Formats: sequence, C-alpha cells, structure tokens
Amino acid sequence: MVHPADPAPHRRAPSRLPAPVLTDFRAASALAWRQDLVAGEVTAVELTRTAITAAAAQNQLGAYLHLDPESALLRAAEIDQVRCAVLDSRSSSARSAAMEELAARAPLLGMPTAFKDLLDVAGMPTTRGTAALPARTPAHDDPLPRRVHAAGAISIGKTQVPEFGLPCYSENELAPAARNPLAPERTAGGSTGGGAAAVAAGMLPLAPGSDGGGSVRIPAAACGLIGLKPGRGRLPDDKQVRSVRNLAVSGPIAHTAEDAALLFDVMAGHRFRPSAEADGLPAGPALRRVRHALNHGMDQLSIGVTTESPFSPDLDIVLAESAVLALEQGLAALEQRGHIVEGSSHCTGAETFWPDGYHRHFQALWTTPLGELDPSVEQLEAMAPLTRYFIELAKDRPEEQTRESIAALEDFSTDAEAFMGPWDILATPMLAYAPPEIGWFASLEPEENYREQCRFTPYSSVVNVMGLPAINVPTHTDAEGLSWSIQLIGRTGSEEQLLALAGTMTQG
Repeated sequence: MVHPADPAPHRRAPSRLPAPVLTDFRAASALAWRQDLVAGEVTAVELTRTAITAAAAQNQLGAYLHLDPESALLRAAEIDQVRCAVLDSRSSSARSAAMEELAARAPLLGMPTAFKDLLDVAGMPTTRGTAALPARTPAHDDPLPRRVHAAGAISIGKTQVPEFGLPCYSENELAPAARNPLAPERTAGGSTGGGAAAVAAGMLPLAPGSDGGGSVRIPAAACGLIGLKPGRGRLPDDKQVRSVRNLAVSGPIAHTAEDAALLFDVMAGHRFRPSAEADGLPAGPALRRVRHALNHGMDQLSIGVTTESPFSPDLDIVLAESAVLALEQGLAALEQRGHIVEGSSHCTGAETFWPDGYHRHFQALWTTPLGELDPSVEQLEAMAPLTRYFIELAKDRPEEQTRESIAALEDFSTDAEAFMGPWDILATPMLAYAPPEIGWFASLEPEENYREQCRFTPYSSVVNVMGLPAINVPTHTDAEGLSWSIQLIGRTGSEEQLLALAGTMTQG
C-alpha cells in the first residue's frame, strides 16, 4: 500500500527541518548533490525532503508501492548531525582532510534512493508486487540494501514492480502502474519501472535495480536513462552461481554515466580513493574510468553490430524507424570518437548469429522456477493471468524438454566470450518499438502477452543468458519526446569500460 508522503502527526519528526527550496533532482547530477552535501551547502534533510515532496507531487506516475517519509527524515537528521560533528569543529586544513575521509567512507552520504519491492529493506513491507501473498515487514536489509545504506544512502520507500518481477511492464493489483515520465499514458517498463520513473521524473537522483531479462535496461531505455547490467557474479551481493539458471543481477539507473558509475562503485564494493579530477572527492575505479574517458578519450575499440534478434525466426521482430535511428546515431557517435564499427546482421560470419531454438529454450528457462511453486487455489486465483500461464507452462512441460532447453543455453553461455568473436563490444538496438500504453500488455491473452514482450524487448534477455555485461545508452529523441537507445554488450569484466563509453557518447 502507498503510505502518506508526510510524517504522521503523532510521531516526532526531526527538530531541524529547513524549508525545502528544491522541487526535484533534475537541476544537478547526483555527483553535484554529493559535493554540495559534503561541503555543507545542502543538508541530508533537505535532500530527503525534496525526494519525499517530489514523490508526493508526482504520485500520479505510480513510482512507489510504499513511502516511509518519517523514517527517512529521521535518518537524514542523524546523518546531518554526524556530518556536523565530523566537520564543523575543525580547522580549515583538518576540515578538508575530514571531508575527504567522510566522502570515501560514505560515498552516498545523505543521498535519497529507493529499492524495488522485490528486495527486503528493514521496516518496510515487501510485497513482490503480488496480491496473492501477504506482505511481510523484515527486520533486516537484504545484502544489497545493506551495502548501499552503509554508503550513506537513505531509502525513502519501495518502488513499483510487476508481479514477482516477471513482465517488462510494472503493473500489478496493489497500486497504480508505473508510468513513463516522458509520456505518462505509456509504461515506464519493468521490472525496475518504478525506480526508472522516479529517477526520470527527478524524484530520486539515482536508483539501484535488478535485471533478470532486461529489467534495468528496459525501463532505462523507456525513460531515457543510463542503465547498466553487470555480468553474472560481478557484484558481491548477487548470487555467485555460474549457471544460466542464475539470470538476475543488480545494476544502477541514473541520468548520467558518471552518476551510474558512482552507484556501481558502491554496489561493487569498490574502495573510494582520493581523486584530483572534477570535484576532488574520493572516487571509485568506475567513476575514475568515466572521468578519464571524458577528459582524455578512450583507446580505440572494435564494435560489432547486429540487428538480428535471438527470437527470430520464431517471432517476427519489426524495428520501429526510431529504433533504427537510435542505433545509427549511437554507432555514428562511436565512430566520431575513433572506434571502429564493423559487422552486419551476421557479424560473426555464422549462418545464424544466435543459437537455434532460443525462443523455446528461454521460455523454458524463464518459467521453470515457477513450476516449483505450489500455490493454493485462492493464491492462484489472486495472481495475474500471465503468472498463472507461466506456472501452467512450467508444470505441464516434460522434464526432459526442460533439461534439454537449459542444457542448450548452458552450452551457449559457456561459449559467450568466443561468441563475441573479434569484437570488444557488440551493439544492438534496445527496444523494438515505443513503450505501449498502460494496460495494453495485460489486455492481451497471456500467450500473446508474453510473445509481445519478447517482440518489444528482442535483444535484452540473451545477454542475461550469456552472463555478460551490457549498458543502455539513450541516443535519440523522437518528435513526440520519447527516448530511444542503443545497447552495448561487453566482455566479462568490462563494466567500467561500458560506463566510460556511455559517458563519452552522451558527453556535451
């Protein structure tokens, strides 16, 4: 349920609440807000109140399933007290050193954010986007929220997700759908749709997401943001299982590559060291890599290109004109920066670029975990038709067929590095057509709903199967104000390189 955006009157709020002068976070980057807070030009309470006010003012976008403004403001007040105690009583020389140490230990100090409602955050209800199961309120954070909170970030609530995070649109029976700030009649994507909507609308400066088949990149593309999917096992709080059964990873969503790098460094557990560039605050390796690329350029890279989808020929994939323009403009930006763009729809020279039977095999992989559920009749009836369809598919599929599909995708995943061929980066379109209107996917029969989701996002899930990192980079805005993107797929361990590429492509 969505809680009120203002502290309840019977609970004591922080004693020092400056009058808010900000309406949202689009006036500056997360890095700029970080610098201002450490320097004392803005307080954590002011930033948190801005996030809460923006969420209340734009609640029609459906970004949140739950808001907890009072707890957020109390934590912000505590952070301000700590900051004052550390910095304000020192001499100017000692103060500078203390600022640097504080920013290194807590690189997200006072930064408002929110986690999607698939993760546990202490004291906030976890619904997983379903009305079929009762919400539970955990006493402890999941590992990723714990890490982000330890870096000084302040969670103001839980963001909207589809049921169990399964579809690529964030709609459920619990609260209004997550709408696209660029076109509110359209979906913000999924499953990190609420988080992307919050960042795109300026309710948050940045947000962590998770990506099991495109769930960071799809909403980032829909809302005109940078979205990074790290490789399998790259982040310490993700499952460290080298198998295609382990599809989901965590990744940052932000307006800029620098902001995404800041959050990625925190999520990756990187150490923040003194930096001589930009704001002078300590930076992690990803942020330093992006800044170096922005200031000095990058070494020449070889970019392969394909517009062939792994869902073809089982599904007819048709790219909108703007999707093609976004790919072309992204490739042109890469060439302008000295990179070599090569390839065609079959850029490895193979007869078919992707593995045979991918559509069938991925559907088996995606739905198999649902076959292990044993919901009651009442729970099943409370689930969305698409979820029920997935459960039925999984339970009715012969075990031999499931094993065959997973084995085929395991073989493909094992050869993912070789599959990249001679290219450092593989480029594809991101979304095939514009984000549909709210309710359109759900209005379809479940089988066609799933097929349309594959047609809408024809290049994302295969990267999860391969276990490689990929980034969404906005490259084109159409006449209606909708954003279109290119997807860049990298080799294992190339997350920092992808962020640097995104930074240079969007520079200026």
